[in-house]
Amino acid sequence: MESFIVSARKYRPMSFKSVVGQEHITTTLKNAIKNNQLAQAFLFCGPRGVGKTTCARILAKTINCTNITDDMEACNECDSCRSFNTSASFNVFELDAASNNSVDDIRELVKQVYIPPQGSRYKIYIIDEVHMLSQQAFNAFLKTLEEPPSYAKFILATTEKHKIIPTILSRCQIFDFKRIKIEDIANHLQYVASQEGVTYEPEALHVIAQKAEGGLRDALSMFDQLVNFCNGNLTYKSCIENLNVLDSEYYFRFVDYFRAGDISNSLLLYQQIIEKGFDGQHFITGLAEHLRNLLVSLDPATTTLLEVSDTARAKFVQQSQQCRLPLILKYLEIASDAEYRFRDASNKRLFIEVTLMKLANLLKANQPIAAQPVATPQPTQTATQPQQPVQPQQPVQQAPAQPKPFQPQQTPVQQAPAQPYPVQSQQPAQPQQPVQQAPAQPQPVQPQPVQQTPERPPQSQQAQPQQPTPVVKPAQIKFPTNANTSSISINTQPQQSDNAVEQKKNEPVIITLSQDELEKQWRELAELKKLTNMEVFTAMNEKEVKFIDQENFEVVVNNNIYESNLKRYKTDILEALRFRTGIDELNFTIKVVPLYDESEAKLFTTKDKFEAMAKENPAFVTFRNSLFQDIDY
Repeated sequence: MESFIVSARKYRPMSFKSVVGQEHITTTLKNAIKNNQLAQAFLFCGPRGVGKTTCARILAKTINCTNITDDMEACNECDSCRSFNTSASFNVFELDAASNNSVDDIRELVKQVYIPPQGSRYKIYIIDEVHMLSQQAFNAFLKTLEEPPSYAKFILATTEKHKIIPTILSRCQIFDFKRIKIEDIANHLQYVASQEGVTYEPEALHVIAQKAEGGLRDALSMFDQLVNFCNGNLTYKSCIENLNVLDSEYYFRFVDYFRAGDISNSLLLYQQIIEKGFDGQHFITGLAEHLRNLLVSLDPATTTLLEVSDTARAKFVQQSQQCRLPLILKYLEIASDAEYRFRDASNKRLFIEVTLMKLANLLKANQPIAAQPVATPQPTQTATQPQQPVQPQQPVQQAPAQPKPFQPQQTPVQQAPAQPYPVQSQQPAQPQQPVQQAPAQPQPVQPQPVQQTPERPPQSQQAQPQQPTPVVKPAQIKFPTNANTSSISINTQPQQSDNAVEQKKNEPVIITLSQDELEKQWRELAELKKLTNMEVFTAMNEKEVKFIDQENFEVVVNNNIYESNLKRYKTDILEALRFRTGIDELNFTIKVVPLYDESEAKLFTTKDKFEAMAKENPAFVTFRNSLFQDIDY
């Protein structure tokens, strides 16, 4: 049975051009070889699995190669290259500082340094995990590292540069290896899969690359594991199942529920995630990352920041177009705050569920209480009125919003309690049948002889049959289209034609805002913010708002702290107010009016206090003189 070699070793780079994602390192080393400007010591530092030791071996093989190519690569054909490839080179030494970290080990290394190389140009020492050396070992290594023989080269590698003493750092050329990009790892995995005859889905390789967190060795190890799990057929579902990765489709569904204000389905979907074995920290971190991807998907120029496959990138762009920037920012603020506070929560599941409720209720909390746009004018109905009042034969039915008819009273009938219009006749008031209003096509209504004064007290509403009343000319009665009111407006203007009414329907709706309505919306929004964000409530509570014009108003505060809080949450407040009022260009300015003028503040001395007291009561001067006391300055 042939022995198996893991992909991390089998496909380990053997030349500078095969190193993945570290072009800034390989280019510098190749130019140093070309210009014959090699330093005596190199320090390769960076995360695990990014190619530090690999680059050290490639550099050691290349500088000892006797037939270097034009692009500064080892030939792999000379004796030095063949001996290095078979791990039989006598001039390249690898030392693991994790197990050889004592001062005696370094002293032994120093003794070997002064022995010249055998059949090669350089004698190279590769010390891995050099940060594990003791303080005494570092001190014993200083002199040799600074002034080694001309043929000696040291290549140090570490994942924790901060643990190396500064005197060692100052003697080395430092090369910082970066985490490998997800796209580069996915491309390398495609190459390995094609070499191994493995079928795959591009989304599956992207999941492996994301899970590796910039380490190519980790990605190759997971690749081998998943090939065995999937039996040579890598699929997206099998990868997320084996690697314990939450499917991104869950997050897309969560955002849809948030936009719809669906709290129930949000909680049920979170229950499914819990049943799959995912913890809350994993979920809330992934949700914040998903919202971040939505944010950068809003602008086509920033979609390159998405480290996902092309299919997933298209989904992010599509969902981001359904959301506005302030809404995504608010979602991201709530999710990021929850991620930060999650570790301190005692009931972690309840904490996540409350966060989901906040996200799903965000749009509902900012919805207006009443509709603001003005209703479109409707065509009116007219009725001709004779000079003499005539009793109606049948009572007129009333709109559904008026459940009870007016009861007959000895006093005159009041047609519109909210905004009455008096209609007078020559005859005294008589009790009439209940007047009701038709829901769709009202029958002609004859006005009853009434005596009404809207601004007078009830005592003045008694019938006055002895006094003559003027005759009112025939008027046009307009039934409002709003069923919630029983008022009847009387219009003496001639009836409009159908074309004029149709033209008014097509006119744009003009939204107006008054000082009272502005103060009402401000107070209601402050109370709503009290449930979600106390800082916003404190910034808005009991602040004076002054109406400037239709799109601008002024907020008056009495100190700089309130001013700072309002500036901080100005975007959120304006977004909510614009949503509630329907005015997209609504804006406000902040004016600071201190409670008192600090420039007039004065510290009173003892003499000032005494003079003020003496001015009020001159007896204080006599009292002081009698005691032979003087003012203590």
